[in-house]
Amino acid sequence: MAEYKSKDIVVLEGLDAVRLRPGMYIGTTGAKGFHHILWEIVDNAIDEISSGYGDKITITLNKDFSATVEDNGRGIPVDKHPTMKKSGVEVVYTTLHAGGKFNTSNYKFSGGLHGVGASVTNALSKWCDVTVYRDGKEHNMRFSSREGADGKVHGGIVEKELSVVGPTKKTGTKVTFLPDEQIFGKQYFSFETIVRRARELAFLNKNLKIEITDLINNQHEFFHYEGGISDFADYLVEGKNKLFPKPIYIEQEEKDFQMELAVVYTDTYTENCFSYVNNIPTTEGGTHETGAKSAITKAFNDYARANNILKEKDANFLGEDFREGVTMVLSIKMNNVQFEGQTKTKLGNPEARVKVEALALKGLSEYLANKKSAPVAEAILGKAKAAAKTREAAKRAKELSRAKNSADNFNLVGKLAASSSRNREKAELFIVEGDSAGGSAKQGRDRSFQAILPLRGKPLNAEKKRIDQVLGNEEIRTIISALETGIGEDFNLSNLRYNKVIILSDADQDGAHIRAILLTFFFRYMRELITDGHVFIGLPPLYKVYKKGYEQYVYSDAELPAAVKDCGKGYMIQRYKGLGEMNPEQLYETTMDPEKRSLIQVTIEDAAEAEKRIVTLMGDDIEARKEYISKHANFDREDTFMNEYRGG
Repeated sequence: MAEYKSKDIVVLEGLDAVRLRPGMYIGTTGAKGFHHILWEIVDNAIDEISSGYGDKITITLNKDFSATVEDNGRGIPVDKHPTMKKSGVEVVYTTLHAGGKFNTSNYKFSGGLHGVGASVTNALSKWCDVTVYRDGKEHNMRFSSREGADGKVHGGIVEKELSVVGPTKKTGTKVTFLPDEQIFGKQYFSFETIVRRARELAFLNKNLKIEITDLINNQHEFFHYEGGISDFADYLVEGKNKLFPKPIYIEQEEKDFQMELAVVYTDTYTENCFSYVNNIPTTEGGTHETGAKSAITKAFNDYARANNILKEKDANFLGEDFREGVTMVLSIKMNNVQFEGQTKTKLGNPEARVKVEALALKGLSEYLANKKSAPVAEAILGKAKAAAKTREAAKRAKELSRAKNSADNFNLVGKLAASSSRNREKAELFIVEGDSAGGSAKQGRDRSFQAILPLRGKPLNAEKKRIDQVLGNEEIRTIISALETGIGEDFNLSNLRYNKVIILSDADQDGAHIRAILLTFFFRYMRELITDGHVFIGLPPLYKVYKKGYEQYVYSDAELPAAVKDCGKGYMIQRYKGLGEMNPEQLYETTMDPEKRSLIQVTIEDAAEAEKRIVTLMGDDIEARKEYISKHANFDREDTFMNEYRGG
């Protein structure tokens, strides 16, 4: 037995723990984690501005691939810390769990909850340069990653002590850092990713001006929305027909709690709620969303009673009636935030529900008491009345969709080729375009854990139809029945029959359209399938390059020249126009075998941006769709899909 004594216990000094296990601090060293270290610095600047200090942030992507974040807040303290005997700058950038955010007298509300932000960015950077404009002086300090006497690389080491550069009239902090290739490999900041988050932050903080400049590609954006989340709600419904011109906007505050709510209705049929806590997206919702929805239901039912729209004998409208066609943006600021859920994007504080419900009800009641609001109230109640009728029609369809083994209702027998195992963790469902490909998939699959559901026609575009119409589509009904989760309000992820739901369609325009329709349906009615990581897109090969004794499958046009070169003289190319052109063995080997296939996991990094794209691509605004496709379409799949799983 190996000897194990106290001398064997490794004590990681300073920021070494961050470099050894970066995933514990930033989640991943992929693109998301790479940008996370930028957001940590941006969040510090946002917290200054949210607390009333400064109003502008600039983000610059420099030609040496470093990034600069500058704000015009108070500037990090430069005096000596009373116990650590180091400047405030050095403490903040070299000590985990150190910062001004644990003291609510400095920051009333904070998005950076753990006090590790700046120090983690420093630890994972090749170098980090901090300039502080404070007390009429410009101060500068520099850190870098260097090899120590032990032969190991240590991050965040002081390279240049804090010193006064000269006088200044500015206030604020400027941070420039270069992410360390030893941690992240060769990665570069994405201007589009930064622009999306910057726009969102500008919507959420109406006093914020935020400027982004990419010096490498000569790109520039500037955001400032005086209407705040009211402008955000309008932005989200661009391309839809609004029921009234301006969103309802409510702003309320009590001790240590602030709430903003913007509500707009369109003539669509789905509900969209985008919520934030201290500027952090809560994509899985939580107690604050529940409170806001309850307030909307109560306020409008009370209005309907008071104005004789609902008679004494009439039942109240349900919450879901008021949520048909609604887009709601909810932003709260609070202390002691408790997140829950797998991705920590669901608010768990019970008191948030009570406070949001009370504040939203107060604000909505005041809004509705104004006679000028009558046309808005009547439009919403008219929508709710129509939704209630639809609800009754959909009730029977929903009950049908929940029925299990529904051969009579959905004719699954003969359609769904189920897997023999009941192990849900391993089980996979392939939703396959066309009977021909479905037949090959059924023959080629590993029936112990792979199920096949062929689509015999295009499913309905859920973006343009009411729920009863969606449930009236046979292809949609078979999918609901196969998954066993129910949909919408009745969705229950714990009933999911298959751990992986894999969309398998042809690599052509029709195949892309079917993928878009299915993803729209999942996004609208089974969103948790996506957020919990269960939805994938299978990538069939585009070509087979072969000659006697040699064959290679090619999955993108970009790979083709190299494959031809590898094959050598006498090569032949087979172009696969559809899945049905492959025999069962080929389909399994190239597209279904967990050891060899390529899958794209569908994720929602930014719910608001996903909403915009769904509306643009699947909605009624043809010109907006053409413009988006013209600007963004890239049909080389290796470039288009970034979150790819090879095998698995």
